[in-house]
Amino acid sequence: MSSTKYIIDNENFMEFTNALPTKLLDLNGELITELSSEEKREMINVRTLPQHMLDALISREDHIFYEHQGFSTKALFRAVIGQLLHQKLGGGSTLTQQIAGTLYCDRTDYSYKRKLKELWWAIQMERRYSKSEILELYLNKIYFGGGTYGVSAASKYYFNHDPSEITPAEAAILVVQLSNPAYYNPFDYPNRAKERQEDVLETMVELKYITKAQAEDSLEEYWANFDYTRTSGAAVFSHDDKAPWFSEYVKRELRNLIFGTDDIYTSGFTVNTTLNLKHQDAAQRSMEKYIAIANENFSKSSLERRNSSFSRYVPVGDMIALAFNIPGLKLSKQRNETVTMNTYSEEVNPVVDVLAMMFGEESLKTAIGNKANLIRNANAEKKQVEGTMISVENETGYITAIVGGSKFDNENQFIRAVQARVQPGSSFKPLYYSMAIDSRKFTPGTPLSDTPVVFFQPNGQTYIPKNYAGSYRGDVQVWNALCLSLNIPALKVLDGIGFDAAINRAVSLLGIPEDELASRGFDPGYALGLGVCSVRPIEMARAYAIFANGGREVTPIAIRNVEDRYGNIKVNPEHDVQVAQQAKGKAYQVITPQNAFVMTQLLKNTITVGTLTNATQRGKLFRYTDENGTMFQMPVAGKTGTTQNWADAWTAGYSPYYTAVFWFGFDKPGETLGIRQTGAALAGPAFAEFFYEAHEGLPFKDFEKPTSGIVRTTVCRRTGMIPTKDCAGDTVTLWYLSGTTPSERCTYHTAFKTQEEIVSERLNTEMYQGGFGHFTVIDDDPLSFDISHEYWSPEADEGTEESEDSLGSESENDAEEFESDEDFNSMLD
Repeated sequence: MSSTKYIIDNENFMEFTNALPTKLLDLNGELITELSSEEKREMINVRTLPQHMLDALISREDHIFYEHQGFSTKALFRAVIGQLLHQKLGGGSTLTQQIAGTLYCDRTDYSYKRKLKELWWAIQMERRYSKSEILELYLNKIYFGGGTYGVSAASKYYFNHDPSEITPAEAAILVVQLSNPAYYNPFDYPNRAKERQEDVLETMVELKYITKAQAEDSLEEYWANFDYTRTSGAAVFSHDDKAPWFSEYVKRELRNLIFGTDDIYTSGFTVNTTLNLKHQDAAQRSMEKYIAIANENFSKSSLERRNSSFSRYVPVGDMIALAFNIPGLKLSKQRNETVTMNTYSEEVNPVVDVLAMMFGEESLKTAIGNKANLIRNANAEKKQVEGTMISVENETGYITAIVGGSKFDNENQFIRAVQARVQPGSSFKPLYYSMAIDSRKFTPGTPLSDTPVVFFQPNGQTYIPKNYAGSYRGDVQVWNALCLSLNIPALKVLDGIGFDAAINRAVSLLGIPEDELASRGFDPGYALGLGVCSVRPIEMARAYAIFANGGREVTPIAIRNVEDRYGNIKVNPEHDVQVAQQAKGKAYQVITPQNAFVMTQLLKNTITVGTLTNATQRGKLFRYTDENGTMFQMPVAGKTGTTQNWADAWTAGYSPYYTAVFWFGFDKPGETLGIRQTGAALAGPAFAEFFYEAHEGLPFKDFEKPTSGIVRTTVCRRTGMIPTKDCAGDTVTLWYLSGTTPSERCTYHTAFKTQEEIVSERLNTEMYQGGFGHFTVIDDDPLSFDISHEYWSPEADEGTEESEDSLGSESENDAEEFESDEDFNSMLD
């Protein structure tokens, strides 16, 4: 009872604390949007409503509203008996009790304590308010379904017009929603809603609020103009939002942070977020562009495949089906089914909805019409290329940009960046390569054979992987196997460190809970090495950001803190994250700084000589000019990924400042993006365009280099060993963990050099004994060929302007000069 001293402030309608919108501010204090009741709740004066709106409410919810003092003894007694008998004998709450419970109590609490509290507040409200004021408060605050609060917003949602234009039939539809808006939604269950609507209108006639003729005319007019093709999710409330995907994510986070009597739409909070509107704008433009390109390319390739299949195989299949009486081969039947379903959903289904209403057959709409819509929508999901991206600041974990999909609206609010679980493909490889480096069984210069091989799974079954396009490189080293995303060497690395070690390292980087591993496909097996598991893009962003952050944990966050209307900090998620990280002690360092640095140096090769060379112009795209006019190139590292059948396309990359992850694919599996839409070709350019804009105006910054524990060493490009003078022009400089540098000298080139000398000496001896005298070998031919070299190098494959691994350091066509022309001619004879 001590709370009664606040009654005047809480009860008086004119003295309620004014509802203020919640402001979302970006990292620089710029307004993103306002979360306000006006989005789906609009205040209105009760005097502007038609009388039949008030009459419908009273008819449905509280016949004796103008007679009681806040409660009905009869109704309360009936409700108690119903609870004891576990039967529905009618509600026990008056309109006053309902609004009192909405304002002051938790309506999800079904205890007697809550009912007593609700009753007490209803009595206090009746003491302070007039009946008209209570009705006004009720009609402005109560939930009408469809995400709408208040009769004004509800009128615009259900009828697309102002509440002053509400008809008796429309008023009846609105009050029907109060008990169960999902069950009586007219767009999903028109017949069900109509039955209750008629009940309300009949009651209004019995209470002499309207005549029978008025009720019938209004009912007929309502259903004559009803849109049967509309669904319950078709409402869109327009508001100014510069980052709708991010705002939606923040709203979901706020619901977990703000509870009790506080309302994120009316409490006037200021939410200081991590968003960078510059990044968000660049991200939205990039994603819109490349999702459109992806869908256009997918449509073209699908049409080509379909036309090719129909023209080639349908006639042959139909002929064989007729000749040998095999109905299952009649392919034209499948084509007809597709055409029929499209025609039905586009043309016939709306007619079925009307017939269902005319003849009172609810099953026609729910079982047939709605099912057809579901099939159509499911097919659309399979045919629509979607995409998502997320950008994170490495040091803080700030989410600076999110694009959750193709277009944000009421039917597309699935934030794929944080909700979707998709296969990462080859973008998963660096996670266990990190473990390989720490195992010291592998170094950046370890040679691996990229040739066909058969692996044996733990269960004894064989696993035969292939490289992209079925090509093989022969002998390669770890550094170029990773940047070129070669599958065979990657699986040999996985085999070398073991499945358990690989899974543990990947999980620690991704931050996936242990109880989710089985459902995510983290099973011991070689398929895991090619990214056959499920991850969220935000988890991939965390993993790559850890590489960029010197191995320290990165926790992506969207909210720094929330202030109340008076400027006081109400919740501080950023501080909570920092405290949690400090409490972890050494565990805060997910991988060592040395491991993170070596992995970064490996992944930088993806930009310069790997799969992202075209998208980033070998890194030249990230060239900027500082305030002094000096040009510099921002260091960037990354990895691409393409899953089996080209179903998913990934690019994950990072700089010393930020990490960004891009994904393109389908919400429902079963389709292919096409062989031309890979991680490098589709996600790569989208990533590059965004990353270029994200770093504009920033000063040069290099990746953090540990002061100890790493060594930079030049090794033979062919063997990974200490180079000799014979390896000149065929070396590469790599970063190693201390103690893992090669200890043996290269014998590859020396062996070929020795063989050349032996051949030359023997030839001289044979020529001298044959009477040809002494001769020398002089090379004056510009053409050259080295038989000790392979026919491929990563630079040559990618079109390097000046490849260190060219095809000509040794002679191919040697011209031999003799002491005299006679000697030469004699030899020819």
